[in-house]
Amino acid sequence: MILDAAARLVARHSRKRFERWYRNAVSIQEKTFKELLEKGRETRFGRDHDFNGVKDYDSFRERVPVRDYEGFHDYIESIRAGEENVLWPGKPLYLSKTSGTTSGAKYIPISRESMPYHISSARNALLMYINKTGRTDFLKGRMIFISGSPELDTSGQIPTGRLSGISHRHVPAYLRKRRLPSYDVNCITDWEKKLDAIVRENSGKNMSLISGIPPWVEMYFERLLQHTGKSTVAEVFPGFSLFVYGGVNFTPYQKKFYRLIGKDVPSLETFPASEGFIGFQDEWPSEGLLLIPESGIFYEFIPAEEFHTDNPRRLPLSEVETGVNYVMILNTNAGLWGYNIGDTVRFVSTDPYRFVSTGRLSHFTSAFGEHVIAEEAEQAITIAAGKTSSVVTEFTLAPLVDNPSGLPCHQWFVEFSREPEDKKLFATTLDRTLQEKNPYYRDLVSGHILKPAEVYRLKAGAFKRYMKSIGKLGGQNKVPHLSNDRDIAGWLMENEDPLPLI
Repeated sequence: MILDAAARLVARHSRKRFERWYRNAVSIQEKTFKELLEKGRETRFGRDHDFNGVKDYDSFRERVPVRDYEGFHDYIESIRAGEENVLWPGKPLYLSKTSGTTSGAKYIPISRESMPYHISSARNALLMYINKTGRTDFLKGRMIFISGSPELDTSGQIPTGRLSGISHRHVPAYLRKRRLPSYDVNCITDWEKKLDAIVRENSGKNMSLISGIPPWVEMYFERLLQHTGKSTVAEVFPGFSLFVYGGVNFTPYQKKFYRLIGKDVPSLETFPASEGFIGFQDEWPSEGLLLIPESGIFYEFIPAEEFHTDNPRRLPLSEVETGVNYVMILNTNAGLWGYNIGDTVRFVSTDPYRFVSTGRLSHFTSAFGEHVIAEEAEQAITIAAGKTSSVVTEFTLAPLVDNPSGLPCHQWFVEFSREPEDKKLFATTLDRTLQEKNPYYRDLVSGHILKPAEVYRLKAGAFKRYMKSIGKLGGQNKVPHLSNDRDIAGWLMENEDPLPLI
């Protein structure tokens, strides 16, 4: 097979690049910092922050504060109005539209310099997979990417759309004929209609690579089996040999995934974002993703526990330590400077630099000072499911401060595709494991400030109905696993009649 042979050849040639990333990540980052700074000097942002006076990283930190999207709002609006040289030389090639939690829609610039990295990083992830595993069987069939619409809004000064739609236009020509869904099907805006059209279009094809956010690919698998009458995805797609995913922790979904597929399929984890392609898996098996040091991004990290203090440490890659939860800060070749991406990470290795995503800075549960993060909650739900032979479809955790039945507590809402054999064991294991992972929460429970968690089970499809109710069904949208308010919990209580697990 020509494509197979070509891929193996390119993978061999890519080894030197990967070895350089392993050995020289810090020096590559230092070079990236200088290149970004030079480009930014003649922009409005560069003048506003005296880039000409920046001599080193320390002076950069003094002049450029950490900002979230709101801090860039005025600059972005100027760009949208057609102004040039605002954050980066010239105008952005695109604006990637994303859903903001506090800012409404966000418009993230993608420049001529940054766009190639979105594509090359995805390619490098696959080349690394070939290098490390020797497998190329995923190249023998068709590829499907479960994503948002590729349509762009061209009514303004700059073409605007979802990252998946923007990337769609830059897929290499040799892959386009093998990629599904078709453009017309991908443009269907109603998620459930789009899903049915995807299933009809590809159920007879030889799909070998499937990519997407796990909960929405899971929904696709379920529709596929309903449509074909088959028992497993492997019966529909015997050649299915690689699952590529990102966006959420796959572990809570893994058991149900393999049951739907009917066999263990190798997976490749990636960390793409509108702001840049951050990392990808480089070992099988492995803990953590390889941070890409050469992607037009200069990374900074702030210890999460210090983030809201008056003088938090702000560290370059060379100063990070393993085991610390960091807020990730980006400086990019699309003109984001000191940008708080909102994600938290923990390094599991610094030789090379590998990290795990621990959640979102804004997604946590800390109504009582416990500050539970996504990593802890996902580990607890996985262990509880494993001990009770259950399969969790989706979950969320919220605080109950004013509990009419006694002490405040955490409330878990869990949707199962296979309910626990011992429901009491599931609930007690879930709460006990979270106490083990989070000593602050343990102290609150043992000190009788909180009572042990209440755990509720939901009817099938509850979270899909919730996401549909807020207009975020499908695409790149994710159910928040943690919240510090009662918005999701209140909707579920009011609309889904959850039942106590014990």
